[in-house]
Amino acid sequence: MITGILLAAGAGTRFGGDKLLAPLRCGTPIGVKAARNLLSAVDHGIAVVRPDDQPLAQLLEEEGFQIAYCPNANTGMGTSLAFGVSAAQDSHGWLIALADMPFIQPDTIRSVANLIRAGAPIAAPRHQSIRGHPVGFAREFFHDLAQLSGDRGAHPLLTAHAARIESFDCEDLGIFADIDTRTDHALAYHV
Repeated sequence: MITGILLAAGAGTRFGGDKLLAPLRCGTPIGVKAARNLLSAVDHGIAVVRPDDQPLAQLLEEEGFQIAYCPNANTGMGTSLAFGVSAAQDSHGWLIALADMPFIQPDTIRSVANLIRAGAPIAAPRHQSIRGHPVGFAREFFHDLAQLSGDRGAHPLLTAHAARIESFDCEDLGIFADIDTRTDHALAYHV
């Protein structure tokens, strides 16, 4: 079983709060769109949210996600990632996706999942030699992932195991497109 871990516990401070509830042009909230894309390509989904973010948690639960309330999410993305992976410790692998990246195509996510299913230790899409999101990890990385902390996410792990990353080329620019600010949202809204 491949589990998608949707990291949705950020405070959205650069956005001014409630970023993941902001609607895209289609009317779907940012976090829900990212969630739908992820869940279409994995066997199970866990959304890591802040304990006080009930509106987002409810929407993601309605989309079919198991909700994992991370009590110390404010300490960084690595902490949230570790919390999410620990909530799905029986999985054969994990796809780590960011809830503020709603434009990654489901086929791209599915390709990452399929590489993990086929035995890749780490998998990721790339465009013009630049690695993007989401990133998949095989079962062998459970302990490393479960011990992450701080705000660097899985970057230390990716750096240490760079030679083991199986990447594939794609034309999906959504692998780079996150929404961090109101300006990012305004630009995305008009795409």
